[in-house]
Amino acid sequence: MRRKLPGDAPPSAGGAGPASSASAVSEADLAQLSNAIAAGEDLGPFVRRAFACGRPEPLLAALRGAARDREAEIEELCRAHFHDFIRAVDDLRSLLADADALKGSLSASHSALLSSAAPLLASLESFLAARALAGNLSSALASSRRCVRLLALAARANAHLQAGNHGLYLALRAVDAIDRDLASGPEPLPLPTLRRMLLSVVPAVRAHAEREISREFSDWMVSIRAASRHLGQVAIGRSAAARQQQEELRSKHRPLEECITLDDDGVGDLDDFAAAAATADAADGAAAASFDLTPLYRAMHIHQTLALGERFKKYYLENRKLQLTSDFDVIAATPFLESHQVFFSQIAGFFIVEDRVFRTGGGLTSRPDVDALWDAAVGKMVSVMEDNFSRMQTANHLLLITDYAALLAATMRRYGYPVGMLLDVLAKHRDKYHDLLLADCRRQVAEALAADKFDQMLMRKEYEYSMNVLAFGIQSSDITPAFPYVAPFSCTVPDICRIVRSFIEDSVSFMAHGGGGDTYAAVKKYLGRILYEVVDASIQKLVESGSGLSVSQAMQVAANMSVMERACEFFTRHAAQLCGVPLRAVERGRRDFPLRRSRDAAEALLLRLLRAKVDEFMRQSDGVNWMGDDPPPGGNEYANEVVIYLETLTSTAQQILPLPVLRRVLGAVLSHISERIVDLFLNDSVKRFNASAVTGIDTDLKMFEALAESMSSLFVDSDQESVKNEMKAALVEARQLVNLLMSNSPENFLNPVIREKSYSKLDYKKVVAISEKFRDSSESYFSTFGTRAMQ
Repeated sequence: MRRKLPGDAPPSAGGAGPASSASAVSEADLAQLSNAIAAGEDLGPFVRRAFACGRPEPLLAALRGAARDREAEIEELCRAHFHDFIRAVDDLRSLLADADALKGSLSASHSALLSSAAPLLASLESFLAARALAGNLSSALASSRRCVRLLALAARANAHLQAGNHGLYLALRAVDAIDRDLASGPEPLPLPTLRRMLLSVVPAVRAHAEREISREFSDWMVSIRAASRHLGQVAIGRSAAARQQQEELRSKHRPLEECITLDDDGVGDLDDFAAAAATADAADGAAAASFDLTPLYRAMHIHQTLALGERFKKYYLENRKLQLTSDFDVIAATPFLESHQVFFSQIAGFFIVEDRVFRTGGGLTSRPDVDALWDAAVGKMVSVMEDNFSRMQTANHLLLITDYAALLAATMRRYGYPVGMLLDVLAKHRDKYHDLLLADCRRQVAEALAADKFDQMLMRKEYEYSMNVLAFGIQSSDITPAFPYVAPFSCTVPDICRIVRSFIEDSVSFMAHGGGGDTYAAVKKYLGRILYEVVDASIQKLVESGSGLSVSQAMQVAANMSVMERACEFFTRHAAQLCGVPLRAVERGRRDFPLRRSRDAAEALLLRLLRAKVDEFMRQSDGVNWMGDDPPPGGNEYANEVVIYLETLTSTAQQILPLPVLRRVLGAVLSHISERIVDLFLNDSVKRFNASAVTGIDTDLKMFEALAESMSSLFVDSDQESVKNEMKAALVEARQLVNLLMSNSPENFLNPVIREKSYSKLDYKKVVAISEKFRDSSESYFSTFGTRAMQ
C-alpha cells in the first residue's frame, strides 16, 4: 500500500473518476510548490510525492515555469549592472601598467642591496669565529675557577675539623657547599681524579662530625642531670626566700594598710612590695641561666645540617624520658621523709632545663612533648605523696613534706607549668589535717563545757584579766576594772577562745606551708567550720540535752553567748592579721553571728525554764477563792510569789545578760503570764467564779503591770515609753479579758467596731467559754454570749 503523504486528498465517497482527482491534486500541489520555492524550502517531499503518485509531469512543468521566471529575473539584473562591469574592467587595465613599473623598480633595489651586503657578510663570519674562541676560553677559565673553589672549600673544611667540635658546623657547611657544587653543576668536573676524591671525602667528613657531636652530647646529658639537682635546690630556695621576704613586707606594711591614704609614701611602699617579688623572680631566672646549653644547641645544629634533625629530636626526647624515669628511683632506696627534698629538687631542675630548652631550642622540643613529660612527673609525684601521706601519722612530717611540695609548685608555676594536681593533693590533705584539728578541738570544747559549772568567773589578778579577757577582745569597756573582778561570763568562754585561737594559728601555719591560693579565704572557711561544727554544735547539744541546768545556769549560758559574739569578731580579726588582710576588708565582709543556733537555743532554754518556774507558781492558784464574797486585799498569793521571783531574777540578769536579751526574755515571760491568767479562767477545775474573783485577778494583773513598768527603767539606752508600752503589751490579752469581765457594758464585745478597738486580742470561743462560768446576777449579759450571734 502507498504511504499517505501530507496534502493528499481523501478518496471521495462517490467514487469520482481519475481525471477530476488529478486535477484537484495538481492545483493544490502547484500552490504549495510555488510557496516552497518562494520561501526557499526543501522540494524533496514534493518530488517524492509526485513520483509516488506516478504523475511527475505536472511537477516538472511547474518547475520549468519557475525556472523561466527566474531566468527572466536574472536577465533583468544583469542588464541593470552591465555598465558597472565594463567600468571595472577598464580600471583594471589602467592599473596593469603601473604594476609593471613597480616591478622594475623593486628588481633594481634588490640588485643594489646584494652588492652592498657582501662586505658585511664577511665581517659577520669573522665575528662568529672570534666568539667561538672566546667561549672556549671562558669555559676553560670557569672550570679552573670551579676547581680552585672546590679545593679551597676542602682546605677550609680541613682547617675547621682541626679546630675540634667548635668547627664541626663550619666544616659541614663547607662540605655541603662542595656537595651542592658537584651535584648541581652545569657539567661534570673536568678532572675525574679530583671529582672522585671529593666524592669520597664528603661522606667521611659527615660521619666524623656525627660521631664527635654525639660523643659531646652524651657527656652533656650526664652533666646536666647532675646539675639539675643543684638547679632545683637553688630555685626552690629562691621561692622560699621570696615567700619569707613577702611575709616580712606584709608584716611591715600591715599597720600602713590599716590607715593607708594613697599618698606618695604609701605608693612607694607598695612599689617596694612589688619590687621584692620581681627581684625574687629575677634571681630565679638568673639561676636558670647558670647552666650551659651550648653543647645541646651545637648538637642540634650539626644534626640539622646533616639532615638528621628529626632523628636527633626523637633521640633527645627518649633520653630525657629515661633520665626522668631514673630520677623517680631516688625515693626507692630511702624513706620519703628523708629523700623528698632530693626528689622534688631533681624534678624541679629537670623541668627548669626543659623550659629553657623549649623557649630557646629553636623547635628541639614542642609544648606537647614537655607537657607529656610534666604530666608523667606530676602523676608520679601525686601517687608518691598520696601513698606516703596516707601512711603518715605525724602532723609535723606531713607539714614538712607539704611545705617543700608547695615550694616546688610555686617554683614550677613561675615557669608556666600547671600545678593544679599538686595543689589538689595538698588541698586534699589540708582538709584531712584540719579534720584532725577539728576532732581534737571538738574533744577539748566538750571537756571545757563538761567541766564548767556555769558560774560567773572570778579574777583576782590583773594578769588573769589580761589572759582571759583582753587577750580575746571580749571586754565590755576599755577601763580596767577593780580586782577581784567578777566577769559576766563563765570559765567556758576563755577556754573556748583559747581553743579557737590555737586552731586559727595552726591553720594559718599549715596554709602558709602548703595551702596555696587565698590563705585568708581558706582560713576563714575552716574558722567557720570550727565555729559552726564544733563550738556551736557542742553548745547546742549541751543546751538541748538540758543536762540538769538550772535557771541561773541557763542564764549564764545565754550570757556567755553574748560574750562569744564579741569573741567571734576577735577570731575574724586575728585570722585576718595572721593572713595579712587589712581589717577594713574584714569589716566590709562581716557575716552573721556564727553561733546563732546555740544562742537561740540558750535563750529558748532560759525561756523554757522561766516559763516552767512561772507555771510552778501559777499552780498555786488553787488557793484562789473563785466564789468569795470579798476580793483578796493584796492580790492572790501566786501573783506575789511570781513578782518577787521576777524581781530577784531581774536584779541578777541585768548584771550578766545584755539588755536586748533581757528585754526579749522579760517580754516573753510577761506574755506567758498573760496566757496563764487566761488559762486560769479556762481551767476545768474552775466551774464558776464571781465578780470578787475577777477583782482579785485584776489586782494581780495590776501588780504584773507595775512590775513591767518598773522593768522598763532598766533599759536606759532605749526609748522608755516604747519599752513600757512593749512590756504592757505582753499582758494585753489578760488585761482585755479582765476589763471585759469588769465592764458595765459587756454587750459591747458583740459590736465588731468596739471589739476591734478594745478587745482585739481576745478569742471569741475563749470568751464564750469563760462567760459560761461567770454566772453573777449583775452580769446577766455574760450568760447570753453562748446563745447570741455575733453582730
